[in-house]
Amino acid sequence: MAITHVTLLHTNDMHGAFLPAEVDGVDTGGLSLLSGYIRAVRTEQPNTAYVIAGDMFRGSVIDSEFRGLSTIDLMNILEPDCATLGNHEVDYGLAHLLFLEKCARFPIINTDLYVTLNNARLFQPYINLDVGGLKILCIGIITREVLSSTRSEQVIGMLVDIKEAAREIGVICDNYRTTDTDLTVLITHIGYEQDVELANMLNPDWGVNIIIGGHSHTFMDKPVVVNGATIVQAGFGTGQIGRFELDYDTEKRRLAACTWACVPINATTAQPDPIMEQTLATYRETTDKKYRRVVTRLARTLTHPAREQETELGNLYADMLQDESSYDIMLFGSGSIRRTELGPIVEYQDMVENTPFDGPVYMLKVTGEQFRRMVTHLFRDGVWEGETEFYQVSRGVHIEWRTSTKTLEKLEFNGAPVRDDQELLIALQDYHYNSFEEFFGVPLAEVTANMRPRMVITQINNIIEEYFSTHPGLDAHVEGRITVVE
Repeated sequence: MAITHVTLLHTNDMHGAFLPAEVDGVDTGGLSLLSGYIRAVRTEQPNTAYVIAGDMFRGSVIDSEFRGLSTIDLMNILEPDCATLGNHEVDYGLAHLLFLEKCARFPIINTDLYVTLNNARLFQPYINLDVGGLKILCIGIITREVLSSTRSEQVIGMLVDIKEAAREIGVICDNYRTTDTDLTVLITHIGYEQDVELANMLNPDWGVNIIIGGHSHTFMDKPVVVNGATIVQAGFGTGQIGRFELDYDTEKRRLAACTWACVPINATTAQPDPIMEQTLATYRETTDKKYRRVVTRLARTLTHPAREQETELGNLYADMLQDESSYDIMLFGSGSIRRTELGPIVEYQDMVENTPFDGPVYMLKVTGEQFRRMVTHLFRDGVWEGETEFYQVSRGVHIEWRTSTKTLEKLEFNGAPVRDDQELLIALQDYHYNSFEEFFGVPLAEVTANMRPRMVITQINNIIEEYFSTHPGLDAHVEGRITVVE
């Protein structure tokens, strides 16, 4: 039996986690240690490939200050064999993304973004990697949430349905999977649950062996095999890396063995990469001058441990944006808060890294009946797996949801039940406004019939910085604004 051994490394959802964090006295994560680990593996095992499953951008002032160009520069040092797009890769605009692609010294693959005028794909849909003589076909798939960022791009379309994505995978496999192809790997950014759904739709004859995913920030102890495809994901950030060890029988043309682990990246498992450290230091010198100033001191460290629940930071931000406003309720996207904790000293860098999506806020008028439908839609099953949006609510709102019966037990505002004929003014960030029907299950046209939407904030961080600077010692607690029963 002739065996070729290959190591396949992967990360996803880095979100600008470029610098290490100290965990229990040990440096954890950061691009220097991650790069050191990847280089060490490549030295020990020449037959190694490394791929990125989307969302390299956002979350760091180093990224935002240079509009992603710094991130591409840093990724070039990591030398991935390929990367697929995540939804945050288009945050600086599609035209800017196409410019950044030209700066990348690695292929960015995506199957489903195309020009509507002639159906021409915007990116290379696949790449054939040669790893130790093994031919690996990699195909890139992105989340449909990218539509909210490209909605104004009338000439850009994409596949918005998992069934369509599955069919497109079949097209790629039929056309580009040859007799020389040994393994087929999907590199996706659609979330774990949709990876499972996608795997179930794949024709086994297409020969998809592995699905490397992102977007849902799912930490996995072991891979899951669905319809013959091994599904994995490596959480988020740079504190860990997924690692496959593959033994391929070149005579029988099949995998003889496949093991996977999520390896921690810390000072005990990796050595720093001096080139990466030097490059990071250059960018930090620029950003530190601008961002290392104190904007406030909180009463204590406030936390945001998970998106799918009421949190201290969630209440703080929802209240800050609603205070002395012209609307009744702020629905603040839980995923807009990027840190798990903040304070007590908050520097400008901490502030903008915690809320990097510095866009406008829109005010809409909804009836109590519409608001009830919106909240019911929000608590559908996918919310608990991070597959849908979740919101932090400003003071005065009380929501009680019973999971066993999937019913909204209570919906109150200022201590009284919300009436169907009641009118409420709500506020949303532009991302959520642009995807209103998808996120809330109510047609936007139905809501705009109540009142023409108004932009009431042009930049969120303008409000946050001013509030921080004029309200020292801020505190917030989990108060039972959102209660989940059973």
